[in-house]
Amino acid sequence: MGWVDRKLMRAGIAGVAALAGMTIAGAALAQSVVVRSTGPSAGTYPQGKKLPANATVVLKGGDQVTVLDKAGTRVLAGPGTFTLNGAVNRDANGATALASMMARGGGARTRTGAVRGATAAPVPAGPTGPENVWYIDVSKGGTYCVADPAAVVLWRPDKTLDGTGTLLSQDGSTADVAWRAGNPLKVWPAASVPVVDGQTYTFSSPVGAPVKIRTMVLASVPTDEVEIAGTMAEKGCTAQLDLLATLASTAQAGG
Repeated sequence: MGWVDRKLMRAGIAGVAALAGMTIAGAALAQSVVVRSTGPSAGTYPQGKKLPANATVVLKGGDQVTVLDKAGTRVLAGPGTFTLNGAVNRDANGATALASMMARGGGARTRTGAVRGATAAPVPAGPTGPENVWYIDVSKGGTYCVADPAAVVLWRPDKTLDGTGTLLSQDGSTADVAWRAGNPLKVWPAASVPVVDGQTYTFSSPVGAPVKIRTMVLASVPTDEVEIAGTMAEKGCTAQLDLLATLASTAQAGG
């Protein structure tokens, strides 16, 4: 075999490899992740299940499956057959809200305090769930994926009054958590209770029963929403998948 023949062979192999890589990348980009599933087919499409590009979902009566793909979130209600090809138009406002909710950091504003001498204005009640998927809901607990152990944000549902709570780690370390009226956010007291991968913490407060919070620290954080959801599914961060599903249901109901 001559030099030219070997060169052509190498070029051909490289071309095949490149084409295969493009095909794999395209499939990865087009995949979907189930973020919530209820009904008779929940076992077939469990929360966290990854579905390939152009997958066909067959649902029975009473089924409701929420999927996240490149086009955003979509709630599938049975009975019916659905193709996950990203061709379904989604509500633009809902897609924007989803991107904001999954952004790292989430624009957390934990600054509190009141202006001396000012008349306090009525503080409206907070939303029923966090506005960002990286916030930890201290009223529910659960397993949460953590992007930055030094900047974890705790969220409370009622921000109308001052609030207090206590974090307890498995090794006995404790820290008090205090919110000021009007602010639902508080940075996790990492100096006293470090955020450790795979560790379970107990949060207790004067309102509600104590909850368990398990943290899964991510070595790297994907930039794509579908990949983020897929990573959360792999780590068992079901609390965040539930939050994504709630946003999807709200957006679809409003659309």
